[in-house]
Amino acid sequence: MSSTSAPAGTNFQDHTRLLANAIRVLAMDGVQAANSGHPGLPLGMADVATVLFSKFLKFDAAAPNWPDRDRFVLSGGHGSMLLYSLLYLTGYPKITLDNLKAFRKLESPCAGHPEYGALPGIETTTGPLGQGLANAVGMAIAERIVNARFGDELVDHKTYVFCGDGDLMEGISHETISLAGHLKLNKLIVLFDDNRITIDGATSLSDSTDQIKRFEAAAWATRRIDGQNADEVAEALTWAQSSDKPVLIACRTTIGFGSPKKAGTSKAHGEALGPDEVLATKKNLGWPSLEPFFVPENLVAEWRGIGKRGADARKAWEARKNASPKKTEFETAQAAEVPSAVLEALNAVKKKASAEKPAVATRKASEMALDAINANWALTIGGSADLTPSNNTKTKDLKDITPEDFSGRYIHWGIREHAMAAAMNGLALHGGIVPYGGTFLVFSDYCRHSIRLAALMGIRVVFVMTHDSIGVGEDGPTHQPVEHLAALRAIPNLLVIRPADAVETAEAWEIALNHTSGPSLLVFSRQDVPTLRSAGAENLTAKGGYEIAGAEGAKVSLLATGSEVSLAMEARDLLGKEGIATRVVSLPAWSLFEQLSATDREAVLGKHTVKVAVEAGVREGWDRDIGPHGRFVGMHGFGASGPYKDVYKHFGLTPEAVAAAAKEALKAKN
Repeated sequence: MSSTSAPAGTNFQDHTRLLANAIRVLAMDGVQAANSGHPGLPLGMADVATVLFSKFLKFDAAAPNWPDRDRFVLSGGHGSMLLYSLLYLTGYPKITLDNLKAFRKLESPCAGHPEYGALPGIETTTGPLGQGLANAVGMAIAERIVNARFGDELVDHKTYVFCGDGDLMEGISHETISLAGHLKLNKLIVLFDDNRITIDGATSLSDSTDQIKRFEAAAWATRRIDGQNADEVAEALTWAQSSDKPVLIACRTTIGFGSPKKAGTSKAHGEALGPDEVLATKKNLGWPSLEPFFVPENLVAEWRGIGKRGADARKAWEARKNASPKKTEFETAQAAEVPSAVLEALNAVKKKASAEKPAVATRKASEMALDAINANWALTIGGSADLTPSNNTKTKDLKDITPEDFSGRYIHWGIREHAMAAAMNGLALHGGIVPYGGTFLVFSDYCRHSIRLAALMGIRVVFVMTHDSIGVGEDGPTHQPVEHLAALRAIPNLLVIRPADAVETAEAWEIALNHTSGPSLLVFSRQDVPTLRSAGAENLTAKGGYEIAGAEGAKVSLLATGSEVSLAMEARDLLGKEGIATRVVSLPAWSLFEQLSATDREAVLGKHTVKVAVEAGVREGWDRDIGPHGRFVGMHGFGASGPYKDVYKHFGLTPEAVAAAAKEALKAKN
């Protein structure tokens, strides 16, 4: 990339400082206008940002979705005014000076922390510390995967990250740093805001880590620099371009740089400087005006030129793409629409299961579905957090991704559930990839914040969660999820599906792949379950709930999900022998069921029947469907260690107990 140069008569350091002060002024004024926010990071890292954007970052502000752009991730999302100021100054579309003035105001695209989709140029939603760093590792992995498919002429870019002390204290940072080092992600460059200040005070209050030694131990290349010295920043970034390892550049900075009273203190971190201190800081920086949000026209023009410096590179890339024999394949990969061949293959899986009626765990049924998917779609990238044989996430078509070879389609994430979930978000955000990855449902707690952020961003990621209940058996309550389904169902925009058999499992995968407005979380059993459904043309799981077994003149409706649907079917038979007409409703996807009209939901649930819910989890959420006179058969505490059939019996999850609950409900009603 070509670089800007200092005008005649000024040196690089002074000119960089002048450009950087434009960021500082906009950032402190934005925070002051909101009387809320975090000015310290933007003031401290403005020089580093200026060198990066003006000399190294490959981007074209006029084309923010250029697939071969470098990615810039502000992991310390609390310093969001740094990013907003850069987007405005470099001329990204949609953002205006008025948006900066409305920082942190309701409906402003300049939210307190950067939100993916709110403005072009925001690569990911950050704020929860460590998440952006992990997303960036996923983006860097994605670049290598897509590069292996399409070559340097179409895919050759870097991922830059700004992170701080807080990011590196979070546990997720350990997982992601070690993974990136193992995979030799040499196009990942982390610029560490080494200001040694947290909200409570100096980092020495709580941490003594030598980050340089830490990263070197994880197989990174490292360097320490003065983050307020433009020449040192430029030299370090030049060195980083040719590294054969991921790079950490520890930038020693002063938080709140320029503020006479608050620079270098925790007071600069998370509160407005105050009107008087803003004026004093502008004077201290030698700014030509004390007016809020004032940037001289010549500096705005120079920044806009920086925003255009990648235009020639982008046009050259467009020409290469248009001349490439892989043009159509590349564009198809970017669109990432599910091919008809995948849907046909899944329908074949459904028909085979319907005809053969296998008794298999739904985790095994998931593998059967994935066999069909992965053989017909090259965009799926699978993985597991060291539970591949248990999650059944690796199919016969998938070759491992290794540090030496990214042409495979399967990532061994190691025992790094949190990093896996966050990095999968990065894979999806990068584009050209549809990621899925597995662990046990009980470990979804480790992944939870990344799952939540995927839902907040509305991105297509498929989280595969197996061993979904007390059916785990002998491993006991530490590994038996009971509250997890309720907790995950509570996350807005997360599509949770717990299929009952092989047919519903194939349908669940079809739904998840086509669900592009948010993540899906598929919940599968450890133990075998019978195939209950016959395959038809309609995807009944997509309704969220449906009658799987009817009865003329039904008095009872048994509502269940997953492995408990077969249990409900057995209870139905018991009740039928006593002359109690009973129907069974499978409710695999609550959020989809809620989208049906009230009339349709009532019809599925059984308007004039008593209702009994059956699920090997806690009750939370079920009362909405069973009503005030309904019954719940499930878990009321933690599980226990033992063979799973004994555990089910011990906790009263039996056909006999369900039938008894139905009779009690009928008696109470009458």
